[in-house]
Amino acid sequence: MDNKALYKLSYGVFMLATTADGKTNGCITNTCMQVANDPVRIAICCINSNYTCELIKKSGVFTLSMLDDTCSFETIKHFGMQSGRNVDKFDGINMPKDDKGIPYMGWMSCAVISATVVDSIDLGSHTMFIAVIDDAKVLSENGPLTYADYQNRVKPKPQPKPEDKKIVAWRCKICGFVYEGSELPKDYLCPTCGHGVDDFEPVYA
Repeated sequence: MDNKALYKLSYGVFMLATTADGKTNGCITNTCMQVANDPVRIAICCINSNYTCELIKKSGVFTLSMLDDTCSFETIKHFGMQSGRNVDKFDGINMPKDDKGIPYMGWMSCAVISATVVDSIDLGSHTMFIAVIDDAKVLSENGPLTYADYQNRVKPKPQPKPEDKKIVAWRCKICGFVYEGSELPKDYLCPTCGHGVDDFEPVYA
């Protein structure tokens, strides 16, 4: 299967945040949709191994910052390519908070949603949270960042293979897991963080 075909689906890119047990964490997700109108409900998906997913299961509340087309790769890297179990992603960052005290992106975002989970479904690699919207507001008039735009414009392109070197392994850029072998299966998912082959980089010898 060519995973790049899935890039053609229309997604946004979001920073998902929550607070539980005195700890705040956020991650990047590309799965959110409105699924009901009265009351307004949305569905989001989060990788089960993510710390943010663990905290949402405890707190039952979250903010969803809709990243806009000015968002930089460094911002996405900060919230999406390191684990909140190892670093405090919000340390030293002065962010606005919603009425429940959950931070959200006050920049590089066009809107924010505050929501309360009313149901969840374990999908194996991910958990889908169904949530009712408590509040929502527009933050800027910039256009939303789509997942396709992230792949085509924001995400850095792979570097050329160094001459006279061979690939001996593949490293997940999200969590650092190393897959031993010169060929990475096209449908491979990182066993640690659940990300696909597009988030692996070659290790040369």
